[in-house]
Amino acid sequence: MTQLVLSLFPGIGILDRAFEEEGFCVVRGPDLLWGGDIKRFHPPAGRFEGVIGGSPCQCFSQLAHLVRHNGYELGENLVPEFERVVAEAAPAWFVMENVMQAPIPAVDGYVVDPSLLNARWLGEKQSRLHRFSFGSAAGLRLRYETVALESIDFERRVLAKHDALPKLRRARDGSLKARNAPNTPRTIPEALELQGLPRDFFEESPFTVAMQRRMLGNAVPMPMGRALAGAIRSALERAP
Repeated sequence: MTQLVLSLFPGIGILDRAFEEEGFCVVRGPDLLWGGDIKRFHPPAGRFEGVIGGSPCQCFSQLAHLVRHNGYELGENLVPEFERVVAEAAPAWFVMENVMQAPIPAVDGYVVDPSLLNARWLGEKQSRLHRFSFGSAAGLRLRYETVALESIDFERRVLAKHDALPKLRRARDGSLKARNAPNTPRTIPEALELQGLPRDFFEESPFTVAMQRRMLGNAVPMPMGRALAGAIRSALERAP
């Protein structure tokens, strides 16, 4: 039977697409990108088998102190809102994606299994580490299908802002070192490819380049989304 899943903080829906590929039916909740406000959202109880999503991670970033020092405001901690919606929806399971520094969600009646997954463990070039906190009343655990060897090619994670590639120079010993020069901006097609999306994904998009970069930098890569959705599907099938 197809499971009905509620997606919170869906953004451009990359994680939703991965779950849909795995056979889940995803209903997207409110998002600031589309003028929505999760604080005003109250889901019906008992309608959804699962809840997925990743609250904004800027306030938990390792660079948060530098952002504050430069006079910029950080996004609000919305993990409590994620916890509230899960409690109201009362699904059989939920999963929250975020950075390692974010708090692990706690909802009464659920046992949470937090796990780390890097895109490189799936054979991807991009080094991108996420934490997935999987909660269920039955205390289920996730098992990811990973590769035996990481890719010999290496790419830094796609960033929401100032996503640039360092300019390199060849040293006398043959090694590559960064030049003392402005970095070369990574193009949107390059970022899309690293996130597991077609290079023309935004071809008909009305969004500015800056907004496209922001949405990509905040998104879960498609390969990681597929691995997560597959692990959850397998965990549910193993459940007694």
